[in-house]
Amino acid sequence: MPVQEVTSNGPRRTMGFMNEIAVGVEALTEQQVIAVARHDARVRLDDEARKAIVASRDVIEALAGDPEPHYGISTGFGALATKHIATEDRVALQRSLIRSHAAGSGPEVEREVVRALMLLRLSTLATGRTGVRLQTAETYAAMLNADITPIVHEFGSLGCSGDLAPLAHCALAAMGEGTVRVSTGGAGGEARPAADALAAAGITPLVLREKEGLALTNGVDGMLGMLTLATHDLARLFRTADLAAAMSVEAQLGTDAVFAADLQALRPHPGQADSAANLRALLAGSGIMASHRGPGCTRVQDAYSLRCSPQVHGAGRDTLAHARLVRDRELASAVDNPVVTLDGRVESNGNFHGAPVGYVLDFLAIAAADLASVAERRTDRFLDRARNHGLPPFLADNPGVDSGYMIAQYTQAALVSELKRLAVPASVDSIPSSAMQEDHVSMGWSAARKLRRAVDALTQVLAIEILTAARALDLRLPLTPAPATAAARDALRQRVAGPGPDRYLAPDIAAATELVRSGALVAAAESACGPLL
Repeated sequence: MPVQEVTSNGPRRTMGFMNEIAVGVEALTEQQVIAVARHDARVRLDDEARKAIVASRDVIEALAGDPEPHYGISTGFGALATKHIATEDRVALQRSLIRSHAAGSGPEVEREVVRALMLLRLSTLATGRTGVRLQTAETYAAMLNADITPIVHEFGSLGCSGDLAPLAHCALAAMGEGTVRVSTGGAGGEARPAADALAAAGITPLVLREKEGLALTNGVDGMLGMLTLATHDLARLFRTADLAAAMSVEAQLGTDAVFAADLQALRPHPGQADSAANLRALLAGSGIMASHRGPGCTRVQDAYSLRCSPQVHGAGRDTLAHARLVRDRELASAVDNPVVTLDGRVESNGNFHGAPVGYVLDFLAIAAADLASVAERRTDRFLDRARNHGLPPFLADNPGVDSGYMIAQYTQAALVSELKRLAVPASVDSIPSSAMQEDHVSMGWSAARKLRRAVDALTQVLAIEILTAARALDLRLPLTPAPATAAARDALRQRVAGPGPDRYLAPDIAAATELVRSGALVAAAESACGPLL
């Protein structure tokens, strides 16, 4: 298992990833999902899961022979749930269900999302609450281990009755139909017919039996997988935002007095306290801060974007903490319809509705937009000589001849504007489907898709703030920054040159973005100040 530190917002970081995870009746963790989705960890069903799967399948087999109709076993689906299906037609029924539901459209969904989706569906199968055969669960594990990734499309899920089309595309591939990508790890991979890919890996295509089509498509695994990936990434970005804010406060000759623990304790939000603690640690020992302390300093109050950084960042952190709570409850869930209960009943239910996940996906998009908004305001202050306290306009080397970071802020502003659009909730929408049987849906998949774009845009916004703040810190020489902010600046300077005449700026932004995405800048700062919260 990986080594973790824990903060008020959950696991802080993982040092390395596991090579294999055992999928059992217990909940998966965030780190296990990340290990499989992004780092190609192998999976296996543990013995307890195997026993649970076999036991629940025995229940389904018994009901399959019952002359009384049982939903999903001997009936049609959705609006056709009252139609009895003869025994000889039930294999065709399952096959038809998957083929008809594999109706996605639009761009391909990212490999890591599909792998997370398949792992989470396998996790539900492993609980023994779905009634599938052991062979079916083993096929999903084998596909993950063979790096066979079904091609899933952007559109096709309304976030109710599960992520139907995305899950159906995965089940279709397990049947040896449709198209998959096969690689030896990493993004991309060659597109191949699923039948060819399964044959090359020695995997026998599934012939689905009673109940299995529903079990493979009734779940919120796509939106939950994207939520899990997003919570992991946002935890890093909230620390990055504290680093960016510290560099901005420092380089704009702001005050750190407002971050004092006793002042923060007057409003005891845990995220705010953690953010303020990070700012104090990052700014400790700053020569720049020391240069304007004392009776000669005329700064009474900084602008809100500087002074209120812990309050804004902290609100986002607390939103993330709530999202983690919902995520962990969902990871511990067994979502299917109908479901095999612990006492052997097969019952219809509504646990497939994606509202709990859809809400927090939207909440996080709002938090990401506001975090980006305050970061852009801090950045803009560097470029205005009326507000940047002695720095050149736009941090240009030769103002007038050089434009400095003028247009970098335009890019940042465009990203923030996009983030505001992405913050419009998807979960307040609902379009009835299935002849009004499914008359209220969550749109959680759509919320998840836009959150992924929001996380990517936020990463770029923070990168541009750090790029700008680092240049300003260099321009404050001979005053010296804090050890932590200096370490982050120096890590950036390994990829991006310091102040000078204008140069092609897009590669600098791309390099800074990659350093933010990888966590390298936060790691550099922590090497000087210790672990951030």
